[in-house]
Amino acid sequence: MKKQHPVRVWITGSQGLIGRALMGAAGLLGPGYSVRGLTRQELDLVDFKAVDRERGRDKPDIIIHCAAMTVVSLAQKNPEAAHRINFETTRHLVEHDGDTRMVFFSTDLVFDGRRGNYQETDPVNPLHVYGETKARAEMAALRNPKNLVVRTSLNGGASASGNRAFNEQLRESIKNPGAGMTLFTDEFRCPIATVETARAVWQLVLGGHAGLFHLAGAEKLSRWQMGCILAERWGVAMDGIRPGLAKEFTGPPRALDTSLDIDKIQAVLPEPLPGLGAWLKANPLADF
Repeated sequence: MKKQHPVRVWITGSQGLIGRALMGAAGLLGPGYSVRGLTRQELDLVDFKAVDRERGRDKPDIIIHCAAMTVVSLAQKNPEAAHRINFETTRHLVEHDGDTRMVFFSTDLVFDGRRGNYQETDPVNPLHVYGETKARAEMAALRNPKNLVVRTSLNGGASASGNRAFNEQLRESIKNPGAGMTLFTDEFRCPIATVETARAVWQLVLGGHAGLFHLAGAEKLSRWQMGCILAERWGVAMDGIRPGLAKEFTGPPRALDTSLDIDKIQAVLPEPLPGLGAWLKANPLADF
């Protein structure tokens, strides 16, 4: 009998915050899977000819697409680049997929934040370029019914650069109180540890799930509340950190409450997704 090859998995953006966590948790897949992490240096996803050549050689069965321009202000200043990186690369991967299944990472910022507790069936209404490009990419990915789209919220943990996660940025601001940082009391998200995001994604993959899922923490917190929780964990005062209002922010438009309803994903995961506070208490030695 002909031996079947392992299921070949690509992870784009494998040195990003979530991609790195997925690589670290790839052992959950077991020996029947072969995982390759792709960085921008190895493969420029906007070079479609190079992508097609590499794909022809590897023939991945699954593509976990994490690579993106994720900084809202950067996307706002560079809309053409954001469109190319966030939307066009996704569309190309989908349109040239053959038998490949895609897992696409999206964001809670596809919503306008006017009411919060959004379900998967709620209409999107992004307020800025980043959200717009992600919403368009979602539509492209979902044209194939076997694909999976994961909308997530703020992810925390340890990044390769040490400054990508929201907890890392807060820690740096506390170390440099002269720089100052404002944490909004009226902007709400559902933060989650990247290790929990990675665990849940691999469980969705192993379960053969497709369609759209919200994957976020089980607790809605303001930016200020997140800061207070983390400062207490670190045993430090929030020197130089001040509370403020997002509705008074003069930069790119901000969605005030993009909290996500996670009932759909909770129903299919073997373990529940925790809130940030509960996770931190259960993992006192985690690098967070």
